[in-house]
Amino acid sequence: MTQEPINILRNPKKGKLCFIFFLFVFRMTVAQEIKVTGHPTPPATFSGMVTDAEHNPLAGVSVNVKGTSKGTSTDPHGRFSIQAYEHDILVFSMIGYTSQSIEANKSFLEVTLSLSTQNMDEVVVVGYGSMKRADVATAIASVKPEKFNNAGNRDVRSLLEGKVAGLTVTRTEGSSPTSGVAIQLRGVVSINGSQSPLMVIDGIPGGNADLLRAEDIESIEVLKDGSAAAIYGSSANAGVILITTKRGQSGAPTIEYSSFVNRHYQTNTPRFLTADEYRSAMADLGYSASAYDRGGNTNMYQEILNKDNISHSHDLSVSGGNEKTVYRASVYYNNLEGIGKANEREQYGARMSLESKAYDDKLTFQSNLATNYNNMNMLGDEGWEAASRANPTNPMYNEDGSFYEDLSSDENKYARLFQQKYDRIQQTSSLDAKLIFEPLKDLKFSAFGSIQRDDQKNNKYYDKDSRTSINSYNGNGYAYKSSYLNTQYAFEPTIDYKYDLQDHHLSAVLGYSYRYQVEESFDATNYGFLNDANEENDIGSGSYLVDGKAGMSSSKEDQTLIAFFGRINYVYKDRYVLQTSLRREGSSKFGANNKWGNFPAVSFAWNVNNETFMRNISSTLSTLKLRVGYGVTGNSGIDPYQSMSTIGTGGYYLTDEGTWVQTYGPNKNPNPNLKWETKKEWNLGVDFGLLANRISGTIDLYRRKTDDLLLTGVTSAIPANIISTYTTNIGTISSKGIELTINTIPYSNEHFTWKADLLGSYTFSNTLDKFSNNAADYLEYGSIGGYGALGNAIRMYEGSNIGDFFGKRFAGFDENGEWLFYNAAGEKVSGSAITDQDKTVIGNGAPKYYLSFANYFQYKQFDLTIAFRGKFKFDVLNRQKMAYGNLKTLSSGYNVLKEAINDGLNASYQYSDYFLENGDFVKLDNLTLGYTLKQHNPKIPRTRLFVTARDLFTITGYSGENPEVDDTGLAPGLASYVSTPVTRNFTIGLNVQF
Repeated sequence: MTQEPINILRNPKKGKLCFIFFLFVFRMTVAQEIKVTGHPTPPATFSGMVTDAEHNPLAGVSVNVKGTSKGTSTDPHGRFSIQAYEHDILVFSMIGYTSQSIEANKSFLEVTLSLSTQNMDEVVVVGYGSMKRADVATAIASVKPEKFNNAGNRDVRSLLEGKVAGLTVTRTEGSSPTSGVAIQLRGVVSINGSQSPLMVIDGIPGGNADLLRAEDIESIEVLKDGSAAAIYGSSANAGVILITTKRGQSGAPTIEYSSFVNRHYQTNTPRFLTADEYRSAMADLGYSASAYDRGGNTNMYQEILNKDNISHSHDLSVSGGNEKTVYRASVYYNNLEGIGKANEREQYGARMSLESKAYDDKLTFQSNLATNYNNMNMLGDEGWEAASRANPTNPMYNEDGSFYEDLSSDENKYARLFQQKYDRIQQTSSLDAKLIFEPLKDLKFSAFGSIQRDDQKNNKYYDKDSRTSINSYNGNGYAYKSSYLNTQYAFEPTIDYKYDLQDHHLSAVLGYSYRYQVEESFDATNYGFLNDANEENDIGSGSYLVDGKAGMSSSKEDQTLIAFFGRINYVYKDRYVLQTSLRREGSSKFGANNKWGNFPAVSFAWNVNNETFMRNISSTLSTLKLRVGYGVTGNSGIDPYQSMSTIGTGGYYLTDEGTWVQTYGPNKNPNPNLKWETKKEWNLGVDFGLLANRISGTIDLYRRKTDDLLLTGVTSAIPANIISTYTTNIGTISSKGIELTINTIPYSNEHFTWKADLLGSYTFSNTLDKFSNNAADYLEYGSIGGYGALGNAIRMYEGSNIGDFFGKRFAGFDENGEWLFYNAAGEKVSGSAITDQDKTVIGNGAPKYYLSFANYFQYKQFDLTIAFRGKFKFDVLNRQKMAYGNLKTLSSGYNVLKEAINDGLNASYQYSDYFLENGDFVKLDNLTLGYTLKQHNPKIPRTRLFVTARDLFTITGYSGENPEVDDTGLAPGLASYVSTPVTRNFTIGLNVQF
């Protein structure tokens, strides 16, 4: 019997069943084909060994299956075992080595990893250019954004705190958002000149830190030694900080948003007597209650604290472009509040960068535009001492509701916040442009120009009812307005040339620099106002203008600097590096006989690790470079016109007609021989890397000497001269020290990485070697202030150390509780018997050691930073204890510290080593915990959340408020009588990238 074929067209029901069957078979076939195509066999175990180029086993190498979460790491013998499908790609990676991707095509794999040259190939910015790290023969430290102390810092220089060996950064006013930082590199280099490094922002010399945001910075390089900084000539004695801002990258637009909120919490409050303790102490000393008890119970210090301070910041940027043009623009706004009331800073600004190529990429145009607007309330910057020492029995208000004022003491510092005004409005802008023409591959012609403008306006007004107005201006109110404008111009064309021939690599730069700066200021004061309605906004309405008692002044000065410079860098076989530079510079500041000066530099480096005899130990000693350099830099940090004989105003002259006429006459002695300071510096350095650069670092030894120190106010003979003082060159300062930087990776695998950095510096000496007898017998700094004519705390003779405390040596107390001191013969005598010959060096305020230790942990999406910082072997003059640890202060109607009661000190005011304390400290400087949301979908933005705590605790034996006092300049180690409150700072932040 013959079976008739099924006709699906004639039998729809059977046709439907066949169609379903066909789909089922097709689906199974496709599924089977896909399975066969992807992994024809089940997962298998693949094992192997990972070694370096010398066949030494490598432990801790991460082994990951590409595109999956599977991973393992090699054991101490370099062996591994992992489950994978055949033909999967295995990725082998280890810090310090170049990663490799290998197909899983046999059961036992032998993998060799070669050392990574990433560190040596890193490009660093140098003066007027950039070069590979391996080709650098000078001492340059680089800091990238991931290492910044980024926790709501107002001044970007705080980002470098503890990040560069030898660089000291001190927040002198703590949490105040209206103050900056003190910064110094490798000790004191000048007396009159600037102690701070020259800041160069995107090529702009003397760049303004107010124009920078941490979010805009790409990298910071610090030119530490003279051979690196000499190309900047007379501006570079104190070192150079080069800041490069971010630029756009070609590709789709990228939008980033950053924000933080932070708050300061006051800690370590100075312990002055409460009202009840004050009453008890005064009664014990025999004072009548009517003489001191005002019936109140007030803690003025706590009243002027801003316990509800909140600061917040917002930064938005967009970048992108194509192969020809890239751009980046950012805008920001922040409102920062300090720990004190009426102490805040509101600012907003923008930055724009553009880079465009044309003419077959031979022509490049680069430009940056930045602007910043600040509105600052500076009233709360002071008042902490007066608030602390105020009589705690003073009430805050009178019975009628007006503020109470103790006329025998300081003004009511809380009332002052409502009765006075001190604002500053500041607008800073900069514009720079660079045109680069590259007619040949290795030849570039560039022309760079910039203008920077800093405009400040200060406004003060004291109400008619304010204590200061009543005492000083008869209750007529007081108004003050001032303006300051600083404009800087720069024009710097350069020629860059590179030449490579087999083992020879030559690069050179030749340039010209023109800088012009002009400063203008104006101020006016008036009082005698009918009311407070217009404050300082109608300053002419004060009656004292009509009476001729108002004040008004203005000034304008300029300076010009011209230079020719060049640098040659020669590298042979990537082993030997020779670098030379010369800058010839002329300045309008100096005398007719010394307008021009030369600033040469030479340095040599030997990349020992590239030698053939190093190959057998390259896995152990992976990097070794020896450096030696010598350079000459200068310092021109004095006011203009100091070398010239100038004319100024004198008193008024009454003419025969009965009118008063302004007189003029000489106000400066000429000095045609005046010249800039010259610093000559030697630097010996070693760059090293161990265990495939898991341990790397730098050691630098330096010796520097600054000759022809500038000093203003030197006494001159009369009548040989018209004026009693003049500016001249008077001596020599020198310093010697050592710096150490160690960067380590103690542990690393696919999920967890621990990096640790240790930085330290030690100053062997920082001395005033020579000092002209024509100037004076010695120099004094650091006014003690306070009660009594105690003079200055620090004195420098020829041969003495910078920062030496000079004074009396404590020998105990006599039977009446008065001071005894040692005289030169070692005898105990009273303070009145001590002469200047009995005084001696009693301490030093400049730390000898600086250390910082930072740890960076990364576990999956979590990151943790723990950074410690410390200063050692220095003294602090505890001026708070000197003034308020003494019961004698009670007789003046002021409050005292509780320790004055405990110690029972009741003696005359004296300055001696009794009040010098060891300032050594270690603090937990930065604790940051962050979490980055895992990005599974490219359409979901990359997001990081973090929380940061600054200054969590300090370990110290110092009994005052804070051992971290200003240790820069010529008067280090002087603690404030009562400082801006010490705070802990907590920040919560967010970074989002689209």
